Amino acid sequence: MTPIKTAAISTTALLSLTLAGCGPLGGANIPSASAPITQTEAQQGAQAHPQLLNEFGGAMTGSQAQYVEQVGKNIAVQSGLGNARESFTVSLLNSPVNNAFAIPGGYIYTTRQLVGLMNNEAELAGVLGHEVGHVAARHSQRRQAKAQQNSLLGAAGAILSGVLLGNSGIGQQIGQTLMQGSQLLTLKFSRSQELEADDLGIRYLNQAGYDPHAMGTVLRSLAMQNSLDARVQGRDDARIPAWASTHPDPASRVQSALAKAQGGTGVTNRDTFLTRIDGLLYGDDPKQGVIEGRQFIHPDMRLSFTAPQGFYMVNGTRAVTISGQSGRAQLTLAPYNGNLNNYVGTVFAGLSKEQQVQPQGIQRTTVNGIPAAYGTARVNSGNGQVDVTVFAYEFANNQAYHFLAISPAGQASAFNSMFGSMRKISAQEAANVIPRVIDVVTVGANDSTQSLASRMAYTDNQLERFRVLNGLSGNENVSRGQKVKIVVRGR
Repeated sequence: MTPIKTAAISTTALLSLTLAGCGPLGGANIPSASAPITQTEAQQGAQAHPQLLNEFGGAMTGSQAQYVEQVGKNIAVQSGLGNARESFTVSLLNSPVNNAFAIPGGYIYTTRQLVGLMNNEAELAGVLGHEVGHVAARHSQRRQAKAQQNSLLGAAGAILSGVLLGNSGIGQQIGQTLMQGSQLLTLKFSRSQELEADDLGIRYLNQAGYDPHAMGTVLRSLAMQNSLDARVQGRDDARIPAWASTHPDPASRVQSALAKAQGGTGVTNRDTFLTRIDGLLYGDDPKQGVIEGRQFIHPDMRLSFTAPQGFYMVNGTRAVTISGQSGRAQLTLAPYNGNLNNYVGTVFAGLSKEQQVQPQGIQRTTVNGIPAAYGTARVNSGNGQVDVTVFAYEFANNQAYHFLAISPAGQASAFNSMFGSMRKISAQEAANVIPRVIDVVTVGANDSTQSLASRMAYTDNQLERFRVLNGLSGNENVSRGQKVKIVVRGR
């Protein structure tokens, strides 16, 4: 979450977002390889590109970003699209979410977190090739009519609010408000389209001389990471968050991708890849705030809070989302004129266009010395009544932040401990927030999987984190002279 509020992505831009996927190779639905990117597509992508960069932490620069761009443009050439090297724009995003996506006009994206999970250049080429396949197959255009009938934001609101809000207009609109700071701003494509993009990615890997098995191994790493995330966060569903959280579960695609690569050979460029990503930022960027267990700390905003027991957090560029069985909340900010009551009222007023949402009353209080105001409204949704709470805090420099929380009627108190945990942090505590980075090391004679894992900059699940980070499945272990990744504290 960044301290500067950015504008919400327009519906037009959102409707154009696309994610990976493809059907059987050689089928009638594989597009002509010679069709160049049209001027209309280029304009559509150029319009959405700056907004997407804003939403996903901005584009990274430097040697690591240049390397990702080089691999992406090289694999884009394999699509056969006219002028592909010049037409494609490849961006490495400063986001801690495992995500990759594409939009019309040849704009493809991958997050640094997803790159950090990869273990060789062929895997990077496979993921980017998967997204190039979306552009080549015109998946966005093929889904556009359906998207216009069921707007992305409405669908996103339904995904977010689930059984709490149902599919009523008011439910979707409140869900949309919560969605605006999340990382789920992408269309969900059909399984056949996902598999089609996998197929195209494998085709491009073969044509470029890479090991085509890389598509299967990176999907396997994603599945392992999703499972680990679920265990760490105390969730039962290991599929969320997944690759962009809108792709089908990668675990279900691993065997398919590996089977399609059967017999294929090629290079992986493992050591080159690891050398090029050495030092890459991993996990949360302190400039966007960091999550440590159930605690969120933002050194620039100088604030911290603790999520309720049993809830997990996802840190987005413009909001922090807190989710659990008893509801969902987000911490974000809005324009502030110096009056907290008005601030709370304005947030409620912006929740719905179809009906007024008004709190039963706005109460004033103080939380750990911070002036605060809050109110709760009971709302009729498609699945019954829910309680919507806005809890706002006044910080220095005429700035206010607020939680927007949704819970089943009568269960709003589930968030009380979180509301009461908000506090200002000292300059020293802010200075102690140090980012994590990837450190590539060579396995020595006395090193083992366990000893290397003990160097991971985490207090929990060190061995599991190390194994997932290095794609070690089953009984695989490290060997002397091998390059591996560990996560350490940076400077």
